[in-house]
Amino acid sequence: MTYHLAQLNTARLRAPLDDPLMADFVADLPALNGLADASPGFVWRLRDDDGADATALRPFGPDLLVNLTVWESVSALRDYVYRSPHLESLRRRREWFHPAGTDPYLVLWWLPAGELPTLNEARARLDRLARTGPTSAAFTLRHPFPAPVADARPAPTIRTAVDLGRG
Repeated sequence: MTYHLAQLNTARLRAPLDDPLMADFVADLPALNGLADASPGFVWRLRDDDGADATALRPFGPDLLVNLTVWESVSALRDYVYRSPHLESLRRRREWFHPAGTDPYLVLWWLPAGELPTLNEARARLDRLARTGPTSAAFTLRHPFPAPVADARPAPTIRTAVDLGRG
């Protein structure tokens, strides 16, 4: 079985998206989402009803943005976050978002390829990370865990009475 990396990050807005303080962030979103979509290893991202991004979705509170994505690997996500034009927006995050303090704002976990994460699952993973710290079930880019290893043993053979010479 192949696994993909699910990623949730949250950000508490300093101002509403239509406030001038947020203008650069809002203006950069289409380019950053397009860059992610075209990045090697990108699989999927959550979008709201308009299909552009997920900024209208506020499942965890009216001032908390969510970004939920799926990637082929930790290295693919890391390359997008730290080795692309996304890094400039990351450097400016304190202009647009309140610091998270000691609370985790990002969580990663592995899921079978072809499955998509839900917001409920993502929230549960973020809460788990807050409770237990990084584990194979909920971790961070700073403390990643490898994808589960597929069981390499052959499936057990089911023997019938005919196979055993009894039928």
